[in-house]
Amino acid sequence: MRRLSDMFYESAANYPDKKAIWCDGKTNTYQELSELVSRYSNLLLHNGVQYRDHIGIPMTNSIKSVALIFAAANLGVALVPINPTLPVSAIKTAFKAGDVKHLIARKAFYEECEKSGGIDMDGICICLDDECPGTIPFSDIQKESVERPIIGRVTGDETLILTMTSGSTGLPKPIDLTQKNKYLRAMAHIRMYNITKDDSVLAATPLYHSLAERLVIMPLIIGGTSVLLPRFTPHIWLNCVKEQNVTFTIAVSSQLAQIVDLLSSPFVPEIDSLKCIVSSSALLEPYVRKELINKLHCNFHEMYGTSETSTVTDINFKEAINKQKSVGRCFPEVEIRILRDNGEIADTDEIGEIVCKSTLVCNGYYGLPDAFNNAMADGYFKTGDMGYLDEDGYLYFSGRKKELIITGGINVYPNDVEKCVLEIPEVSECAVFAYPDERLSEVVALAVEIKQGKTLRKRMVQVQCARNLADFQQPHKIFFVDKLPKNSMGKIMKTKLMEYVRLQCENA
Repeated sequence: MRRLSDMFYESAANYPDKKAIWCDGKTNTYQELSELVSRYSNLLLHNGVQYRDHIGIPMTNSIKSVALIFAAANLGVALVPINPTLPVSAIKTAFKAGDVKHLIARKAFYEECEKSGGIDMDGICICLDDECPGTIPFSDIQKESVERPIIGRVTGDETLILTMTSGSTGLPKPIDLTQKNKYLRAMAHIRMYNITKDDSVLAATPLYHSLAERLVIMPLIIGGTSVLLPRFTPHIWLNCVKEQNVTFTIAVSSQLAQIVDLLSSPFVPEIDSLKCIVSSSALLEPYVRKELINKLHCNFHEMYGTSETSTVTDINFKEAINKQKSVGRCFPEVEIRILRDNGEIADTDEIGEIVCKSTLVCNGYYGLPDAFNNAMADGYFKTGDMGYLDEDGYLYFSGRKKELIITGGINVYPNDVEKCVLEIPEVSECAVFAYPDERLSEVVALAVEIKQGKTLRKRMVQVQCARNLADFQQPHKIFFVDKLPKNSMGKIMKTKLMEYVRLQCENA
């Protein structure tokens, strides 16, 4: 394979004066960005960072962070990026799981660490924004050469990113993504969505997640332009798309739902640069998809995948007219099976666990080989998701296997109930989860977030479910909540729902 750093430096040599990246009002040309990557590489080398070392960073969206990714690729070292808003204790746990030797962080993080007993590092600590005792100031980078250091033994098989499983609390599983993983994933998406050097690709999710990393890598290895939002709001997103002439993006569904709400405003800028939007992370509500297609006038896709596998399926809703409830067909790099509980392959239209074989699968769970081996079945990765394939090979998602509700011995798939409830005009979002029950072991519970300015009674929800769902699917418990608990990617955290609704009830 070609090394990521080689491809980036080739882009810089071919297009030195072209805009490489924009973030938060700042722009770097390819010449400027390549010099920053070289300086960063030299700063790390000259302060003792060695081949295959691991560097921890509470990562924010910035040009510095993108430069660090390519500097790490250039040196053959690994990054352990983490959500900077997590408690320091959770970050320490994640860094321990990722064998972090060096640390790059802001002064406020070092100060928080000191309050909790400090943080032990065998290597160097760099302070990004100020001088801090015991650290190297990032301003030292200006003393470094703009000449690229060449590390001959970097092959691309080295770990580039250790991304933590969602939440990164307790005992996280570090997902090992090598340079080869990142290269293959980037190229697969470039081919699927016909990305070229003329495209401006927007990343609007946090860089400590693999999606944003992929979105900034894609354009920079082919001579395109990377557009990176420092933070997301629908206003910022729309203005950025307009001002930066964004042509392609992959957005999480929760972001797109907020953007749709804003598109009805007369003050929204006219968007005419977008060629394609891809929705990811969670299923998009049909009305959101329809509004986006009608108002943004571009191709609209939805993808399904996991952090371990990257993208598994894709669907273009303008082409797949009769498959609107599907999450699409396999990427060329992927094969899918649906397995029954006994390991047998399920029949067409039969719900089972989604497993996939793919050239895009991660390198494993760092330091946890048994956990990754247990997630494999005959060369297929067990996603923990439930779904089925139709006769044309289209995949339909039914929910997480762990979220399956077994009430009175009958399986209830939360997604079926959620789709029904979301048809109520007053419902903004909802989530179905298991609630303990002495007689049936567990019953269907429903948490509902009502649209702003609207009212909704439990009776209206009960009538909707009675008319459209089977007896065993009926919600026994209905909770109205102000906001559903979500992680930084906008996914509803169903494991938190039980505690969340009980707290709301106690405080009501």
